[in-house]
Amino acid sequence: MNAKWITVICPVLISLLSATAMAQQTPTNDVTTELELGAIFTTGNAENENVNYSVVVDWLRNDWEYQFSTEGLRASQDTELTAQRLYHFARARQNLSESSYWVSRVAYEDDRFSGYDYQADATVSYGRSMLQNIDNMSLDADIGVGYRKSVSEEDTFNEAIIRLAGEYEWGVSETATFFQDLSIEAGEETSIFRSQTGVESQVLDSVVMRVSLEVKHQTEVPVGRKKTDTATVISLVWNF
Repeated sequence: MNAKWITVICPVLISLLSATAMAQQTPTNDVTTELELGAIFTTGNAENENVNYSVVVDWLRNDWEYQFSTEGLRASQDTELTAQRLYHFARARQNLSESSYWVSRVAYEDDRFSGYDYQADATVSYGRSMLQNIDNMSLDADIGVGYRKSVSEEDTFNEAIIRLAGEYEWGVSETATFFQDLSIEAGEETSIFRSQTGVESQVLDSVVMRVSLEVKHQTEVPVGRKKTDTATVISLVWNF
């Protein structure tokens, strides 16, 4: 792992752990941290064996939920770095009622697969929680507006975006959960579609095995880049 990779990851991990520590100082707060490590086999702009990580901190406080997330992908071949992807986001969600909420969100992505140096966006959305009368299912759907900046070697552009997102979970059994996350960030210059479909299975009290298929499609990409990347992820997830 080269120095640049460490330089990027360490500040983010420190900030996430600091947020966890500060939140745990107050007994009325509910804080959970999720650490994911695994292997990925990708197709699209990169076809290599890779390793990935993900850290998610959820902080519940009264009617507010704060979430901080960082994830990364690193691929190497013959000790040479061949691909690197970093994706960070933070969001604040306030419940307006038992079935409605609003959420503000900011995200930053440095994806060598996409051909962009980086893409960053900020959105504000209104959402609804559905399927509340079904014990083993949940569905959150929201719609909002925002702004995105895209930077590549050839061009830099800013654009307004509309964001549609949905998160579905189905408790198949006491130890297994199916999930489907979808999002569309549509802009005049380019639109980004993301999908994550997977199954989680409890292996220990605080350890879960996760198998998922991730798809990212971008309608406009730099010359020589493919529009769709897929990743099949097999990982272990620790919750604490």
